[in-house]
Amino acid sequence: MNPVSSDLLALQRLYFWERTAPDRIALTQPMGGGVIRDFTWAQVGDEVRRMATHLQAQGWAPGSKVAILSKNCAWWLMSDLAIWMAGYVSVPLYPTLAHGTVRHILSHSEARACFVGKLDDWERMMPGLPADMPCISYPLSPADAIRRFEGWDAIIARNTPLNGEVVRDADELATLIYTSGTTGQPKGVMHSFGNFAWAIGRGVDSVKMTQEDRMLSYLPLAHVVERVLVEHGWLATGMHVFFAESLDTFARDLQRARPTIFFSVPRLWVKFQQGVHHKLPPAKLNRLLAIPLIGGLLRRKVKKALGLDQCRFAAGGAAPMPVPLLAWYRKLGLPINEGYGMTENLAVSNLTLLGQNQEGTVGPPYAGVEVRIDAATGEIQMRSPAVMQGYYKENELTREAFTADGWLHTGDKGHIDAQGNLHITGRVKDLFKTSKGKYVAPAPIEDKLVMHELVEACVVTGANLGQPLGIVMLNAEAVARAADPAKRGLVEAALGQHLETINASLDPHEQLQCLVVASTAWTIENDIVTPTFKVKRNRIEDIYSANYTRWEDSGQPVIWQ
Repeated sequence: MNPVSSDLLALQRLYFWERTAPDRIALTQPMGGGVIRDFTWAQVGDEVRRMATHLQAQGWAPGSKVAILSKNCAWWLMSDLAIWMAGYVSVPLYPTLAHGTVRHILSHSEARACFVGKLDDWERMMPGLPADMPCISYPLSPADAIRRFEGWDAIIARNTPLNGEVVRDADELATLIYTSGTTGQPKGVMHSFGNFAWAIGRGVDSVKMTQEDRMLSYLPLAHVVERVLVEHGWLATGMHVFFAESLDTFARDLQRARPTIFFSVPRLWVKFQQGVHHKLPPAKLNRLLAIPLIGGLLRRKVKKALGLDQCRFAAGGAAPMPVPLLAWYRKLGLPINEGYGMTENLAVSNLTLLGQNQEGTVGPPYAGVEVRIDAATGEIQMRSPAVMQGYYKENELTREAFTADGWLHTGDKGHIDAQGNLHITGRVKDLFKTSKGKYVAPAPIEDKLVMHELVEACVVTGANLGQPLGIVMLNAEAVARAADPAKRGLVEAALGQHLETINASLDPHEQLQCLVVASTAWTIENDIVTPTFKVKRNRIEDIYSANYTRWEDSGQPVIWQ
């Protein structure tokens, strides 16, 4: 049974762990060079209180906004808590944004200050910070930021802890979560302390999270899932949170944490699978898994190599999980529960149930969540106490986000089966019509297209073309193979065979005219994918659409862009 009542707000949860488990390790932070730093709950509470004293001393009006621009680290979480304890509102920024987006968010949110933390591309982002904005650096900030701004440790050293137990009201604004967005300018989604308390209460009940659990924090804390599952899951249960050091050390970080709860986006689950297949080809792996004794030993060995041998709850979300990928992990003894939600409802809408095979669906709604399908458009609509207060300073957009009777528009299409499980079939706006007047839903085709050992990401497009076409980004290994003239033909033949297999499973109007191999990697830095690796369709159109007709007319099944 969880010792902290699920109706307590974030700061009350911190006070509970300060009092009852002061010496237990709360956070484990890699410092580089093999150095690891642990923070107990007493240390977390002390540093949060000292930073809250500093922030309060600035004399800003209650409810002022304070930004956090950093990759995940212990100080990120402590900054958020200090901002709340001081009576302010936090504004997290993705640590991969272009400087223009940084400037837009800081200006739009009216942020009074910014924590500048662990970043890989500080020089590119720095122009987005106003020259007169007060900033605070972390011990892991870039050297230039440490020189420019007063450091966390110095501020902690010269301030006394804020006394007492500040409690923020449930309906008070806690944070603005700016949507990464696959289209348009990011919007500031307003969430209250009560929204978070209700959301994590449902999460703890569904996943049975406890203080014995461990999580690795590596997806951006500016993203809603990491914010709810990691930050508020940590506060609700007192679990141990580990941080990843870098992409290069990720495998080591996983081994260190041995997470019992692990969430990842589909693109990373695919990369894990491809890593296993690189060492054990699919046919051989399947043969060995089918042998009772050897199969059991192999499953344990593979999960241990991934760092997931202790994982009791694996989850995927942020984008649809292909059913064959889910089946592959289930065969490996690591069933993945698929969740569904969005920033506007704190990612708490639907979740497949533990111990049940509900692949192809996102399961039933969480307790207390209502979901319905609009009869006219097929759109999924929902409502719950976790739904946002609105978009900051955007009254018209807020009105447009809800139906006349108060249900949240999700923008997703779907249906509910006889068992009450929700099936997502695509985006309302992603449907496109070919020149033959036929509508095509790209998402189900993309689920098939991405399930190839050479493919890392893909898009199906083709509005007003005779047939849709697929654009694929190859993974690093496939790119290396294609760069070798002796092997490029083999890569092309494999993609051509994949295209034939997919088309054989599709209706005639859905069949792909060709596969186009992108020559440029789709990255967060070039703004083609979001921080959770969802492809931005509008950017794909901007970059590639001028070539669509030429590709369609080429008559080639595989085209190298």
